[in-house]
Amino acid sequence: MTEKKGRDIGLGVPIPEKTCDDKNCPFHGNLSVRGQIITGEVVSDKMQKTVVVKREYLYYIPKYERYEKRTSKYMAHCPPCLDVKVGDKVKIGECRPISKGVSFVVIQKLEGEKR
Repeated sequence: MTEKKGRDIGLGVPIPEKTCDDKNCPFHGNLSVRGQIITGEVVSDKMQKTVVVKREYLYYIPKYERYEKRTSKYMAHCPPCLDVKVGDKVKIGECRPISKGVSFVVIQKLEGEKR
């Protein structure tokens, strides 16, 4: 019988190979992910277990009938089982508030830096 390395969070994302003992990990702890799922790029990883994710989107201006590019930054909890660095594309999911500014958690690393 094969032993699972974590629990399935139900969003079609793979369970990480590494394990961790973080209570705020959606795979190895007891944090539930519900609400928005956002894809973005990591722009800062200087905090402990927290990364800043930047998302770019287009906003329509009716007067000029054109789009403008806008950005938003989200602070997200990063479990130790996911090795996320600056420049990585990640998928983050909404969860309960972990701290004053953190209400998202990293659930998948999509691709790494191309340097």
